[in-house]
Amino acid sequence: MCVHCDFPAFPSKLVAVTYSSQAEEPNPPTFFTANMMKQCAFFFSLVFFFFHFPATLAQPSQAPAPSGPTNITQILEKAGQYTILIRLMKGTQVADQINTQLNNSNQGLTVFAPTDNAFSTLKAGTLNSLTDQQKVQLIQFHVVPNFLSISQFQTVSNPLRTQAGNSNNGEFPLNVTTSGNQVNVSTGIVDATVANTVYTDNQLAVYQVDKVLLPLDIFAPPSPAEAPAPAKSKKKASADAADSPSSDDASLDSSDAVSLMRRAMGVSFGVAVIVAFCL
Repeated sequence: MCVHCDFPAFPSKLVAVTYSSQAEEPNPPTFFTANMMKQCAFFFSLVFFFFHFPATLAQPSQAPAPSGPTNITQILEKAGQYTILIRLMKGTQVADQINTQLNNSNQGLTVFAPTDNAFSTLKAGTLNSLTDQQKVQLIQFHVVPNFLSISQFQTVSNPLRTQAGNSNNGEFPLNVTTSGNQVNVSTGIVDATVANTVYTDNQLAVYQVDKVLLPLDIFAPPSPAEAPAPAKSKKKASADAADSPSSDDASLDSSDAVSLMRRAMGVSFGVAVIVAFCL
């Protein structure tokens, strides 16, 4: 019995066992739960990444060229600052010729495109002074009938032949020179520089130039007129006149000769008559 209460005393050993059973109660599996949390977090991160960025993973390194036939005026309109060139291309129908050639052959083309600022440097009235045929030739002079990359300008043979026609000197010659990465174009009238590449697709190359390419056949200055032969000096002319016989002197000499001949004939006739009477 317990001294201070009426309840019976429990054995000390039993109390120890009861305490021991409470102390040895199994703890929750904390290590397993942490691993599970890490795996779940990694899994949800992957799911979020794939569903949130599908376009980024599927997008190629370079967007393909737009489908449809190539159109030179649309390319220039998209680039901007080529209003005058576009108007001339449409007005001369050179744009239609370029588009037809690009979409119906594999030959390729190279176009030198002067900007609106380049046209503004021309003398006032230059374009208006040209005939329709000359406007066609002017635009065709900016078109080379084969594809030329920037690197090919270093090995190209001069003069280049353009769609304007003959490349002989004095007509439509176009010469290209390079200095490092810089490409210069000379017509015999102007020297232009290729500023940058507007468009290229391995069939059509469009290069911006800082000046309008003026062909010799249209814009060459007229050759100077031949100088007249120098006039003879008055002294020399008078000397020549004095040395040469005048027409009056010549007529007098001829009349004297005729009268002498008549006299000789008369004397001969008189002598013949006298001789005949004497016989």
